[in-house]
Amino acid sequence: MIKKTFKMIGITIGLALLTFLVVGVLFVNFSPEFGGKHTETDKARYSRSDHFKDGKFENLEKPNMDMSFKQTMSALVDFIKGTPNSKPDFDVLVEKVDSLTWEQNDSTSRLVWFGHSSFLLNLGGKNILLDPMLGDVPAPHPWLGGKRYAKELPIEIQKLPRIDAVLISHDHYDHLDYGSIKLLKEKVNIFLVPIGVGAHLKEWGVSDHQVQEFDWWQETTYEHINIVFTPSRHFSGRGLTDRFSTLWGSWVMKGNGKNLYFSGDSGYGEHFKEIGEKYGPFDFAMMECGQYNEKWADIHMMPEETVQAAIDVKSKLTMPIHWGAFTLALHTWTDPVERFTAKSEELAVEHVIPVIGEEVDLNTLRTDHNNWWKE
Repeated sequence: MIKKTFKMIGITIGLALLTFLVVGVLFVNFSPEFGGKHTETDKARYSRSDHFKDGKFENLEKPNMDMSFKQTMSALVDFIKGTPNSKPDFDVLVEKVDSLTWEQNDSTSRLVWFGHSSFLLNLGGKNILLDPMLGDVPAPHPWLGGKRYAKELPIEIQKLPRIDAVLISHDHYDHLDYGSIKLLKEKVNIFLVPIGVGAHLKEWGVSDHQVQEFDWWQETTYEHINIVFTPSRHFSGRGLTDRFSTLWGSWVMKGNGKNLYFSGDSGYGEHFKEIGEKYGPFDFAMMECGQYNEKWADIHMMPEETVQAAIDVKSKLTMPIHWGAFTLALHTWTDPVERFTAKSEELAVEHVIPVIGEEVDLNTLRTDHNNWWKE
């Protein structure tokens, strides 16, 4: 009887594991969240890039992304245990945006932060979205990630004004969101993306004529705005086997008398100085500052490095981004802004940290902030 019971338990566990495996395989292969596949024709086109070797894109400075089994297990245990104060214990302040004011094509240059790395930017009457991850969870399924801190967005996707251009830095889930793109695609004129990211957008129903792919240092002019895709030190991938299959990077935007820089995700590197020398000084820079750890320091900057990178690109006014919306690392949720502020004050780097949804006037470039994260 006991032997039969153990046998039944074994069969039940085996069937459960088999079911889990089958569901996982089906999910990875058929869920639209993972994006498009890259054909041999696509890869032949990618190979024309100087940064595409042996079927993968490469960094200018190769990062160390190899973690030992011990380090991997240590990080996994740390994530399971959690970090005290890893997310706010109060409702994060969000200012609401009046969509009607953004429908007007005027000469005002302004922006609104949605938290993390998402922005709505108006540059001389043209509305631009930067990395519009406007969903609740930065993961291929809600069960696989933590929810956004704020209960609402400054403005819902359906109420956004007509968007002239969407700029994407890379294809990770906290920067490129399937649900957001599905809701946005009908109100966007053009998507400007790194090489390879177009495969995802087209899989999600975005028309070919709406997508333009870029290699590093490639320039274009959209309406009256000069746009350059510049390097970062990072990686890409949405599935288990597609790491480095698409390019990643940062953006320079110049128009209406303003010169702006958006870093995307990046470890610290020499590329910041090169960008500053070629396209700086910048009136305003949005610099990655969050979701870091010593174990992956080559692909995400420490806050002190963020300040130095701002100096390197010759930014007159800097805003720390990639924090304030999601918990994706093991530091406290306020550690990025606290360390960034301390180093900025030490090195006399002018900075601004607006409330989510607060309109930042790029003409006045004020530097005050109310320490809203300390509530």
